[in-house]
Amino acid sequence: MTQKLAIIMRGLPGSGKSHWVEQFIANLTLEDALRLRQGGIFSTDSFFYQGEEYCFDAKKLSEYHQRNLTAFIQALSNAQPIVICDNTNLSRWEYMAYEAAAKALDYQVRIVLVGDPSDSVHQKLCAERNRHGVPLTQIRRMAKLFEAF
Repeated sequence: MTQKLAIIMRGLPGSGKSHWVEQFIANLTLEDALRLRQGGIFSTDSFFYQGEEYCFDAKKLSEYHQRNLTAFIQALSNAQPIVICDNTNLSRWEYMAYEAAAKALDYQVRIVLVGDPSDSVHQKLCAERNRHGVPLTQIRRMAKLFEAF
């Protein structure tokens, strides 16, 4: 793979972003899939895990977002062929730095929106299936922050 690709995921918790990433990886060569899994997927959520347990702490959110962005930029700097930011990225400001860094380092940027955050049926589905116990009231608040491309 010669073209460097940065993928920025967008969507509510439970929308299927991580599932989309898994499907994307399944269609890569084994070598590319392994390389991506070993150092190309960046999710702020990953910092909230203590072993297998997800322990969200709002006080750490800003720090963990910064750590995630730093790791993403490091992978770009190391010319990782494919890098993925797997965050909600509902507002443009949330992913602007990821996009700018990727473009500055000559990556093709693909922004992938999973689901329609403004759709109430989709919001209910997200509340039912998200892995972090985000309730429907919070999903609806997050959906109001969504900015289209």
